[in-house]
Amino acid sequence: MVKIKKRRSANPAAAAKRAIRRGNEARILEAAEAVFATRGFSGATTAEIAKRAGVPKANLHYYFRTKRALYRAVLDDILSLWLDATASIAPEADPATAFKHYVEAKVAYSRTRPFASKVFANELLHGAPEIKGFLGGAMKRLVDDKAKVIEGWIAEGRMAPIDPYHLFFMLWAATQTYADFDCQVAAVLGKKKLGAADHARAADAVSALVLRGLGLNEAPSSMRENHPHPSLPPQGGGSKRARRHRVPSPHEGEG
Repeated sequence: MVKIKKRRSANPAAAAKRAIRRGNEARILEAAEAVFATRGFSGATTAEIAKRAGVPKANLHYYFRTKRALYRAVLDDILSLWLDATASIAPEADPATAFKHYVEAKVAYSRTRPFASKVFANELLHGAPEIKGFLGGAMKRLVDDKAKVIEGWIAEGRMAPIDPYHLFFMLWAATQTYADFDCQVAAVLGKKKLGAADHARAADAVSALVLRGLGLNEAPSSMRENHPHPSLPPQGGGSKRARRHRVPSPHEGEG
C-alpha cells in the first residue's frame, strides 16, 4: 500500500515574518528611490533613507548591507519597469494598439514613479557605472527582440518604415521627460505640479504624433483618470513596488 504523505501546514509565524520583511524592503526601496533621485548616490545617506522609510538604520542595513547594495536594488526595481513596459510590443499585436499602450505605460510610470526615472537618468548622466553591463546585455537583447517585431510589421506593410532603434530612443525621451523635467513642463503649463489629467493629455499627444508618423490609425485611448488600462500602474499610487526582475550587476559578488 502506497503511503500518502501528509502535506505540512504552512507555518503562520514564518508567513507573517516574510510579510513583514517584504513590507520593510518595499518601504526602504521606495524611500531610497526618492533620496537617490534628489541627492544622487554620493549625496544620499542610509540614515536619511532609513528616516524616510520609518525604520531604524540598523534594520535598513539588515536588509541591505551597504549603500551600494541598496542602490543596486533600487536600479533593479527601476529596470524591471522598463522591461515590463515593452510587453505590448509582440508579433501578434496590432501595431497601433501596441505603441499606444507602450506610450501610456511609460507616461503612467513618469507620474506614479517619477523618482525612478530620475534615478535612472542620473545613473546614465554619470556614465552608467552600475548598469553598463545591463545596458549592453539584457537591455540590448530586449530592444533587439522588439526591433525584430517592428521590422516584421514593416515587412508585412502594417506600418511605415522606420529605424526601430531610433524609434525607441525617441519614445524614451518623449515619455520620460514628464518625470525628468516635470518642473519645466509644469512651469510652462502654468501649474505648480502635473496632475493625472496632464499626463493623460501627454500620453494622447505623444501617441498621436508617433502613430501618425508611423502611418497608423489612432488607437482608442485607455489612459483616463479612474479608468487605467489593466497593464498600467495604479493611478495615484507608487507605494506598491513593481514585479521584480533580478538584473545582474556588473559588480556581482562584491562586498
